[in-house]
Amino acid sequence: MSEFWVKAAQLLLSLSILIVLHELGHFIPAKLFKTRVEKFYLFFDIKYSLFKKKIGETVYGIGWLPLGGYVKISGMIDESMDKEQMAGPPQPWEFRSKPAWQRLIIMVGGVTVNIIVGLLIYIGIFYVNGERIITPELAPRGFSVAQSFKELGFKDGDHILAVNGEEFKDLGDLNRYIFLRDVDNITVAHSNGDQETISLPEDIGMRMFKSGDTNPFNRWRKPVIDTVIPGLPGAEAGLQKGDVVLEVGGVMTASWKMVQENVAGNAGKPILFAVNRNGQKKEITVTPNEKGKAGINNYGKEYDGKFEVIKYNFWESLSGGTVFGYNILVDYVKQFKYVFTKEGATQIGGFGAIGNLFPGTWSWTAFWFNTALISIILAFMNILPIPALDGGHVMFLLYEIVSGRKPSDKFMEYAQMIGFFLLIALVLFANGNDLYRWLFG
Repeated sequence: MSEFWVKAAQLLLSLSILIVLHELGHFIPAKLFKTRVEKFYLFFDIKYSLFKKKIGETVYGIGWLPLGGYVKISGMIDESMDKEQMAGPPQPWEFRSKPAWQRLIIMVGGVTVNIIVGLLIYIGIFYVNGERIITPELAPRGFSVAQSFKELGFKDGDHILAVNGEEFKDLGDLNRYIFLRDVDNITVAHSNGDQETISLPEDIGMRMFKSGDTNPFNRWRKPVIDTVIPGLPGAEAGLQKGDVVLEVGGVMTASWKMVQENVAGNAGKPILFAVNRNGQKKEITVTPNEKGKAGINNYGKEYDGKFEVIKYNFWESLSGGTVFGYNILVDYVKQFKYVFTKEGATQIGGFGAIGNLFPGTWSWTAFWFNTALISIILAFMNILPIPALDGGHVMFLLYEIVSGRKPSDKFMEYAQMIGFFLLIALVLFANGNDLYRWLFG
C-alpha cells in the first residue's frame, strides 16, 4: 500500500472514531434529559446514505461526505434548518422545551468528550510506552542554531544548560517551549567551554513565526544526504543519497544546518556543491527553487531511536498524561493567535495537512498519539463562539441564562446560516492551501 493510502486510512479511522465519540457527547445527555434524537450520523448524508437503520425513534447511519458528523435533535435550530418543525408548537420532548442548563449540558457534551478522549489516550500512551525525552547526553555535539538566533548570541555547537534558570527536562521540546511559552533567558555552554545566559526578546514567538525559524535548535547533524526528492533541483542535478556535503557555494559545511542555510540563501541561483561520494570528491551545480529548496534532506538518521524512555506506573501515567494533554491544549490555544497574521493565513491546512501528521507506515503508537492531538484540536475549534459550531450555541445559551431572554428563532436561523457559510469558506480555504502546496511545493 502506498504512503498516501496508509496516511489516508489512518486519517479516516481517526476522524471516524472522534466524530462518533463527539456526537455521543451530545446524544447521551440529550437522552438523559428525555430529548428526542431523530438522527445519529457519521459523515454527512446529503441526498443519500451509505447505510442507515432506525432503532427506536433514532435513525443511525453513515453518510457519503466525510466532513464531519451530526446528531439531529428535535426542536433545535441546527445545520438541518428544519423550519417546518420549528413552526409548530413546542413539544415536551424537544430541545427548545428544555431548561437552559440542560440545553447547555447537551451542547458542551461533544467538546467535553473530545477533551476526555484526548487525555485518556495520552494517559494510555504514557502507561504503555512511557515518555521519550532527549537529555543533554543524547545531544553530545550540541545544537545547530538558526541564523536569527545566532544574532541573539547563540552559536553552533551550543549545549543547553538551563531555561529561565532551571534545568530543562526534554531538549526535544525546547523549540516548542520557546515558541509558545514565556522564555526570558537561556543558559548555554559554547563549544569553547564558556557559559553564557542569553536574554530573549519579549516577542520572540512572533519573531520566530514571521522568520520561519520555529525550530531554531536542532541536534547537530552530519552533512550527509539521506533523502533526495525526485523531480526537484537536487535530484535533477545529480545529488544522491549518501553524498557527504563538503562545501556549498565555496563555504565549508560542518553540519546539515549549514547546508540548509547556504542553500536557502541562494534561492533561484546556481550554486556549486562539493560532495564526497564513495571516497571521491565530485562537484555538482544545483539551482535551488525560488523558495530556497533543493529537495534534499537529512532526517537525523544518526539519532534514530536515541531517546531516553521514562517509564510510568499507572498512577504516574494518570498525572503525566493529563499534564501533557493539558499543555497540548494550552499551546494550541496560544499559537492560534498566529492564524490572524498574513503568514499564518497561508499556513492554514485542511485534510491534507491533518493527514500528514500520520506516518507513511502504519504505527499504532503514532496513530493514537495523533488521534489524541486531533481530539484536543477538535475540542478547541468546536468551542469557538461561531454560529453553527457548538461554541456558537453555547454563546447564545449563556446569553439567555444571563439575560433571561431567549434569542428569537428567526435570529437563530440567520446566525446559523451565516456561521455555516463561514465554515464552508474556511474549509474551502484550508483545503485550497493544501492543494496549492501540493501543486507548487
